[in-house]
Amino acid sequence: MLKDASELRRLLQHAQWELIPLRNLAEQLPHLPPQSPVSVTASASKTLEDTLDLTAELCALGHRPVPHVAARMVASRDHLEELLGRIESMGLSEIFLVGGDVTSPAGPFDSAVGLLEALREVNHSLTHIGVTSYPEGHALITDAVLHEALHVKQVLLAEAGIEGHAATQMCFHPKAILVWLAAERDSGFTLPVHLGIPGAVDPARLLRIGTRLGVGASLRYLRKNTGAVARMLRPGGYDPSGLVDQIAPHAERLAIAGLHVFTFNAIADTVAWRETALNGMPSRRKRAKGR
Repeated sequence: MLKDASELRRLLQHAQWELIPLRNLAEQLPHLPPQSPVSVTASASKTLEDTLDLTAELCALGHRPVPHVAARMVASRDHLEELLGRIESMGLSEIFLVGGDVTSPAGPFDSAVGLLEALREVNHSLTHIGVTSYPEGHALITDAVLHEALHVKQVLLAEAGIEGHAATQMCFHPKAILVWLAAERDSGFTLPVHLGIPGAVDPARLLRIGTRLGVGASLRYLRKNTGAVARMLRPGGYDPSGLVDQIAPHAERLAIAGLHVFTFNAIADTVAWRETALNGMPSRRKRAKGR
């Protein structure tokens, strides 16, 4: 039990907060703990320049931002070099690489693998790249293709001498996560994994965020993640404590390095949830049961 508690504390302490470049974020930024590791999304309704604008703002506030680069939003090789140059000018050497949700690629890169291959031919100062992974599958991509792509990314990072990790999609089922990751480890996948979880999201905020992301993005999200949305729209919002509690005993064995927390810009509530969990106080879920 003591070891499990230690692993739970480690996961909670190594939490990265994912933020979306929307106007409602400004009122929430003061709630970030000092020098927070933050992940800055590349939204299909925005531009990669918007992502880097927020990244620069977070740098100025003393945080440790990691910008997302969506391969399908990179318009050209020159555009890629411009983005990498701006990231370097901020003193940053880490990105999170995603394929991107735009329907048609803006340029020559239609996947994260394609952009990783291109990085071998451009000048950059990157020393760490995070990549995506999908324990619960993807509505538009087969499990076999996801598996192959994940291992190709690992090979490309190793060949380039760049450290990396894999952050999972937003997950809800502990058994699915554990079965998937055990199988990937058995097949030679060694990158550390950051477990993707939703934050303490209020249903009304989730709906507002969906609206601001644009109808197309919202519909794609709902179509691919109907179960996820239903869970987060429950009265009182979603509490991730149960999921993290069940994963923690297996974290060391499966090299789960920390949490990638999808805040939906609900920073105050999500940080408060993490602090409550770290302090050993009963979660909202447990309190509700005792009423």
